[in-house]
Amino acid sequence: MTMRSFSGEQAMNIDRRWLTPITAGAFLLSAVTGVLIFFHLDIGLNKLAHEWLSWLLVGAVVLHVTLNFGALRRHLSSRLGAGLLGLCMLVLALSFLSLGEKQEPPFMASIHALADTPITTLAQVARREPEDVREILRGEGLHPESDAQTLGELAGPNPHRQMLLLNKLLGQH
Repeated sequence: MTMRSFSGEQAMNIDRRWLTPITAGAFLLSAVTGVLIFFHLDIGLNKLAHEWLSWLLVGAVVLHVTLNFGALRRHLSSRLGAGLLGLCMLVLALSFLSLGEKQEPPFMASIHALADTPITTLAQVARREPEDVREILRGEGLHPESDAQTLGELAGPNPHRQMLLLNKLLGQH
């Protein structure tokens, strides 16, 4: 099948001889790396390959659907085909709902712990003097009055701001 661009020029020749192997290969890559990630068995570049090379699968499927659009329309005209597609769309919509549990990345536990640590302890972790920590915080517009105060008390509950401040405190000096 030859695709035409919006200007009417021939843009690409979609041929099953190359499209089917690319689609199958991209699916295999995505499926295997996805299963490894699901069971926390991924190593090396598995996650990176899954995230980025899945775009190959998306592109191949779009071309495959384009090539077989007539057959897809026939399948969707049946109750079974329309129902299965509707079910998949419902599952997709439900996947955006939150079940009330806020999940954070694992590293956030250490951010929260450091943000709830008094300045004196934070200074030890940062290998700085407490006065140096207070001075850095003042330079960031905060007003530490006591070494017993925490970064969370001074910076507020915004974890992004806390991370930026921790980066300043723990960075090179």
